[in-house]
Amino acid sequence: MKDQVLIAGAGPVGLTMALELARYGVPVRVIDKTPEATHTSRAVAVWPRTLELLDRSGAAADIIAVGNKVTVANILSGGRSVASLSLDQIPSPYPFALMVPQYETEAVLRRHLAARGVTPDLGIELLGFEQDDDGLSAHLRETDGTERVEPYTFLVACDGAHSVVRHHLGLDFKGDTLGLDWTQGDFHLSGYPFPASQLAIFWHEDGPLLFFPMAPDRARIITSLGPSTATPPVALDQEAFQKMIDARGPGGITLTGTEWVSAFRINERQVENYRSGRVFLAGDAAHIHSPAGGQGMNTGMQDAINLAWKLALVIRGLASAPALLESYDLERRPVGAMVIAASGRMTRIGTLADHTLQHVRDFVAHVLMGLSPVQRAITGLMAEVSIGYPDSPLNGPFRGEAKAGARARPVAGEVPFGAGETPLFTACGGAGAAELAARFPRLVAAASPRSDGGAFISLVRPDGYLAAQVEDADWQALVPYLQQIGAERCPPDA
Repeated sequence: MKDQVLIAGAGPVGLTMALELARYGVPVRVIDKTPEATHTSRAVAVWPRTLELLDRSGAAADIIAVGNKVTVANILSGGRSVASLSLDQIPSPYPFALMVPQYETEAVLRRHLAARGVTPDLGIELLGFEQDDDGLSAHLRETDGTERVEPYTFLVACDGAHSVVRHHLGLDFKGDTLGLDWTQGDFHLSGYPFPASQLAIFWHEDGPLLFFPMAPDRARIITSLGPSTATPPVALDQEAFQKMIDARGPGGITLTGTEWVSAFRINERQVENYRSGRVFLAGDAAHIHSPAGGQGMNTGMQDAINLAWKLALVIRGLASAPALLESYDLERRPVGAMVIAASGRMTRIGTLADHTLQHVRDFVAHVLMGLSPVQRAITGLMAEVSIGYPDSPLNGPFRGEAKAGARARPVAGEVPFGAGETPLFTACGGAGAAELAARFPRLVAAASPRSDGGAFISLVRPDGYLAAQVEDADWQALVPYLQQIGAERCPPDA
């Protein structure tokens, strides 16, 4: 087990982490203290960038098959339309928000993981761990109560907002708790005034009401309960939820059945470093924020995908530079901070209590969100296709109009960057790309030039972001870059 990666947490983030590592040939063990898979639908939105990245393992198509495609986001206030955002203009092979219960997403990931010989071990509790330069020892309690110590190479904490791993490391989870109570639920309903391909946010003077349709007769509904008190919030039952919808909604919506309800408070918190030696934190263990925009699960799954290829290169001995693993925190922590800020901003805008400010908000939002550039900026942020790593230590030499660290836009029908059994960089270009692949066969694969690449070689990371770009004739400028990340170079005549 010494070369295994231990993943604490068998939710969507942990399962994504395990699937990526297993796909790249890295031994993994996934544990979760919960004795069985959950059947509640906590997160419902899977955004385009997450689907693009899941396409590399083949899981995207199966998740899409069980979800509902939403292509329009409506915002209304006082019975009037404030804005209508078109998601089908998102520059992606998946121009929609997919609404799917979290347990369905997890089931797909588990099936793909099982096909690679990995089954999560449920009912196994991580009690603690020690680490040194040579590895990590995990203290585990098995389902029968037996305690044992097992060796691992790395530990990835995907164990949620109350992370045992984070507490064991003594890392601060800095941030605040917003002063409102909330309730949410999955309901069957009739009379929803939009097709199932459109979500709706109703701004109301007493608090917002949000509908995320998962089917023509089913939706996730979220609303605020009012200022927090010393008493924990209590979820509304169907009758109380109906009264809230009648008061804040457009009228005519009738709840016909309840799948699940809960109450919560919004925390905005982030750990100060996503790495501590051989331990990495991902998802809610590293950052939590408002559910506005539905970014939480997606951000966590993308944490896992960012980290997995780097761990795979190091564990398999394909590259060795310390900057590879160091880059995880440097790349993903700013993304987590941005999501916290953006979702918090959306929440505060939707919960304005002052009537004058509400009118100003409605007017400004109507004007601004009617502008195409503003719509593209908002939907690009929601879809996470605008996220990149401009300040990454893994960025190399760059020429041309594209930006280092930017997402390399996938093309429908083409093999996605990072697919396959090895985490390869893709050199997109002419003769120079073939030369690079020949010099670094364990790390680089050659491909045709990108449609927007011009006369350049674009070096694309295994997670689909631009690492470097030079003129094709100057391909040798990428050799030092690949050597700096620890790649082994074959002799020119090899």
